[in-house]
Amino acid sequence: MTTPQQPIGSGFGAASTTADVIEGIDLSGKVAIVTGGYSGIGLETVRTLRSAGAEVIVPARDHDRAATALKGLDGVGIEAMDLTDPASVDAFAERFLASGRPLHTLVNSAGIMASPLERDARGYESQFATNHLGHFQLAVRLWPALLRADGARVVSVSSWGHRFSPVVFDDPHFERRAYDPWAAYGQSKTANILFALAADERGRADGVRAFSLHPGNIAGTGLGKYLSDEEKRTVGAIDENGDPVFDAASGRKTAEQGAATSVWCATSPRLDGMGGVYCENVEVARPVPDDEVREWGIEDSTRLVGVMPYAIDPVAAGRLWELSERLTGSAIR
Repeated sequence: MTTPQQPIGSGFGAASTTADVIEGIDLSGKVAIVTGGYSGIGLETVRTLRSAGAEVIVPARDHDRAATALKGLDGVGIEAMDLTDPASVDAFAERFLASGRPLHTLVNSAGIMASPLERDARGYESQFATNHLGHFQLAVRLWPALLRADGARVVSVSSWGHRFSPVVFDDPHFERRAYDPWAAYGQSKTANILFALAADERGRADGVRAFSLHPGNIAGTGLGKYLSDEEKRTVGAIDENGDPVFDAASGRKTAEQGAATSVWCATSPRLDGMGGVYCENVEVARPVPDDEVREWGIEDSTRLVGVMPYAIDPVAAGRLWELSERLTGSAIR
């Protein structure tokens, strides 16, 4: 790793908001792409980057829904793209590259969580395909635009849920093992972290740096649509009346607090010259020591911090990059 995976004393914390971290930062003349930019923390990320002067592009599978969510935000464009459709990802990237614009910031914020077993047209498991492979293909296809920025950042929104599973290289698509929605989610979130590590390794000499992060547990974003109310109560996302619970100290955050780490990774001067690290609570996270690694359950989601060793393993990161190239047919050229 080129940057130590240790806190740097950011001056922010769990309750910090996007307004806190963007204060004093001018993004005029900068171009950003934010996947998932029309709901939840993605939408808040778009609003914040735009408020600082950036031109923001939101890829969307549902244009009408995106237009409704982004109504009134000037300087924000909506373009067609479906992360599970490789041709759609390529077409989006080709349109952007044809514009000749540099890409200063790519925030991979879209995702699904704990979904039933589904496969895309290639036969790939949907959480791995959506959360990781689609974003991998997008970043690789947009690499020439990132290089044109002469200093770019790629932000990969992961989760504490990476604790549920490493990447199972022998069977990433659950073809020979029983499907578990949380194991599939955990694998995809570990992949998000390993992707940032590998992307940073490949981009840092050319000024492309990458970060991954856990935003916190944010109620009402749509990410938890496959969870029952009982599961939501178990993680403390809702109370007995079904109302959202907000308590930043235990990780239950508002969208403004949840998006703060994404915005910080995308814009903070404190991270200049750094990359390849996993962040949480607007800070570089600590690695989980070997003697603390154990089985983690969903009920632990509000009290655990840190990144699992297997998610910051450079050998695994390189192996995942090679696997992703094979599965998507995409490579940096």
